[in-house]
Amino acid sequence: MEKQTIEFEGVPVGIVVPDEDRLKFIAVKFHVIGLDGQHFRNPEEVKTAIGHLLGKERRPHVA
Repeated sequence: MEKQTIEFEGVPVGIVVPDEDRLKFIAVKFHVIGLDGQHFRNPEEVKTAIGHLLGKERRPHVA
């Protein structure tokens, strides 16, 4: 696992960095600061948590 930028609705909101066998979220935008320092299994789990935090359910992208 390597560090990875996390985007939500097309805006970079944080990064995840490996922390033992999980990913630690580091917020770079104030509106997601409530998740700063939390651990997740994968980037998709982070995005789902951001959606819950912001009161927005993630919908699959349809092209």
